[in-house]
Amino acid sequence: MRVRIGQLVMVGVLAAANSMALAAADIETRPIHFAKGASSATVKGTIKGDQIVDYTVRAQAGQTMSVKLDTRHGANYFNVLPPGSNDVGIFNGATDGNKWSGALPADGEYKLRVYLMRSAARRNESASYTLTVGVTGSAGAAAPSPLGQAPASDAKDKRTGYHATGSLPCAMGNAPMGSTQCEFGVKRGKPGDADVYIKPAGGLERVLSFRGNTVTSGKEKVKASKSGDLWTIEVNDYEHYQIYEAVISGG
Repeated sequence: MRVRIGQLVMVGVLAAANSMALAAADIETRPIHFAKGASSATVKGTIKGDQIVDYTVRAQAGQTMSVKLDTRHGANYFNVLPPGSNDVGIFNGATDGNKWSGALPADGEYKLRVYLMRSAARRNESASYTLTVGVTGSAGAAAPSPLGQAPASDAKDKRTGYHATGSLPCAMGNAPMGSTQCEFGVKRGKPGDADVYIKPAGGLERVLSFRGNTVTSGKEKVKASKSGDLWTIEVNDYEHYQIYEAVISGG
């Protein structure tokens, strides 16, 4: 689906070209299993060069996952990928550090991708690490969007008028998606309608107006596509964003 669109987009977080050399690497998968009665597990490992390891954990929407990577290597990070994604993440360690906790948006298998930044991978450096993962809470509870959520009543913040606020990965020009973070706020109308206000660096404010399957941003040139519940948006062939449907609908 292609639609006219202004620009806003939460972009999952993950493998940008300057983050890691994904194209050159084979990704090894290692499942993590919790001991009976336990809600967390710890694994140790070592990676070298462009080696990438995906640790998989099964969890359900509404549960809370916490992940911590302990490493002495300054270019060793992890990303969190939701079920069904091979590249777009909900957390990017290279941008936000090596500790994360958040409510899960869907049932299924999550990938915790451990890697070295491209510069270190090219030098064939190695890193030893300890990865600690926890999953708590009851399954089936309403999970917030990775970008933030409004109160249960979808009430507006009296000061800002937004139903929800947060930050999302974005990119300008030829920079890799997720290379920067953009603050946003959303004002929702009837189901499927919302205005998303984004503030990229440099003082620009981008307003994306979602009306069902149509997205606009004033008279600007907008391209948009949707895969599952994730919108990918480009404005004026320069601004790049991704945003989850839950931001628009308040899911």
